[in-house]
Amino acid sequence: MTTVGVIGAGAWGTALACAARRAGNDVLIQAYEPEVADAINLSHSNPTYLPNTNLDPHIKATPDLSDLKGCDVILFVAPAQFVRSTAQQLKPNLKKGTPLLICAKGIELESGKLMSEVLGEELPGAEIGILSGPTFASEVANGLPSACTLAMDNSDQAMEIAKMIGSSRFRIYASDDIIGAQIGGAVKNVLAIASGMVSGKGFGDNARAALITRGISELARLGVAKGAKSETLMGLSGMGDLTLTCNSMQSRNFSLGVALGQGEKLDDILKVRKAVTEGVFTARSVCKLAASLHVEMPICAAVNEILNKGADLNQVVDMLLSRPFKEEM
Repeated sequence: MTTVGVIGAGAWGTALACAARRAGNDVLIQAYEPEVADAINLSHSNPTYLPNTNLDPHIKATPDLSDLKGCDVILFVAPAQFVRSTAQQLKPNLKKGTPLLICAKGIELESGKLMSEVLGEELPGAEIGILSGPTFASEVANGLPSACTLAMDNSDQAMEIAKMIGSSRFRIYASDDIIGAQIGGAVKNVLAIASGMVSGKGFGDNARAALITRGISELARLGVAKGAKSETLMGLSGMGDLTLTCNSMQSRNFSLGVALGQGEKLDDILKVRKAVTEGVFTARSVCKLAASLHVEMPICAAVNEILNKGADLNQVVDMLLSRPFKEEM
């Protein structure tokens, strides 16, 4: 039987452990907090990050990263800004040739690099893949039908791994576009905050639909400039993920935007959240990457101004609505 290792026992890591176990694999999940590992092992639950969900008793947890050295494939679910440091810790315990599937959605803040670039620097020669798509953790954990993309340089290898960890309730489509799968997953978090702001301000469904559509244009411009395939950005890991995340309070990024639109302060919102809201960090790194590629992204730039530069939300909204009319394409 194949052994699947999962780095990170947050909601998404736990959900992926459930999906991998449902596909018939042995599963070992690494939790940073010993108490989370104990809960998974003793009560077969993760009340800290994925409450009200019963886990398969065969899913085992450990606080020790070195215990994953014997795994056949590893799902890398550490938050984006911790991928580099986690890779450094993993390096002495990584079996050569073990595929690493990055499941974090973000861009490194300091360097502006994609997660595959970060992992490639820290673990040269590693078999890297990107698992991304429109998936809420609770639904995947509970076996509701979901689909996502697994992108690797070798799409045949991606298909083999898809068959290993996928199932009828967790459908995985293989791709060879690593860049596209990452751009979609990262940028949609920023756009979801913007979509939440629109809802929180009470601007209506028309405004949210317009924002999502113009957001797809921003996402596509950045992706193509970075080397992605345009069709990937219109698929599950691009438009699919964006559509889901921009329309549901299950999304941490959308719900944060709603709270901001209703007048709450960013620090107050984050203070009561246990899980990471990736879009807060990614807003700055997306703008940094866009600037380096000379790509205009007004919506993402507006979100960054509000989150990271103290700009007034109402003034930024007025500025966006006052932009000159232009041709759609």
